[in-house]
Amino acid sequence: MTLASSALDEAVARLRDQVCALHAELTRYELVIWTAGNVSARVPDSDLMVIKPSGVSYDALTPDRMVLCDLEGRLVAGDLAPSSDTAAHAYVYRHMPEVGGVVHTHSTYATAWAARGESIPCVLTMIADEFGGDIPVGPFALIGDDSIGRGIVDTLRASHSPAVLMRNHGPFAVGIDARAAVKAAVMLEDVARTVHISRQLGTPLPIDAADVERLHDRYRNSYGQTTP
Repeated sequence: MTLASSALDEAVARLRDQVCALHAELTRYELVIWTAGNVSARVPDSDLMVIKPSGVSYDALTPDRMVLCDLEGRLVAGDLAPSSDTAAHAYVYRHMPEVGGVVHTHSTYATAWAARGESIPCVLTMIADEFGGDIPVGPFALIGDDSIGRGIVDTLRASHSPAVLMRNHGPFAVGIDARAAVKAAVMLEDVARTVHISRQLGTPLPIDAADVERLHDRYRNSYGQTTP
């Protein structure tokens, strides 16, 4: 596939900048170490995505080093090999057209829940707000093909949550764009840590399902500033 228009070129350039900057948020919030983790963004009105290159240090990431792939995970433009999770990201974009961004981290507390194969219960209003209920666990899958992507999609389709704990692997989060996906990943690690600590103190108290629905609806539809 070739870039056929200046508008598409501009969109890709903008997303290279954004995706590169968002990787700095992963290190800022201590969600990754070394070269692990990745952020991608769907290029609007195309079958393309921008994603981190494989095995490159976060300190060495620049917009021009971000990789452009199609939604089958094939390299379209870039000098470096794409992330080893590219097939999973591509599968999500193909099967969840509402998703504009995907992020994968190995953040400590969320990954600890994934290692246990245990969902994070909805015992905090922050969980109800952002995740709309328990944060689910997806199946174990090997890296390298779209098996992880299938597990992500199948799990998220049965949940309000924008994040899934892939068993024995770690969290993936999605959003309407890449920034929203990173936000979900940051919030996921925060609640994973808090619920873990609460369990050391006793038994966390669940929030009633009807209240979870009300909180989630308010957060999606009323929270924050309205655009005039």
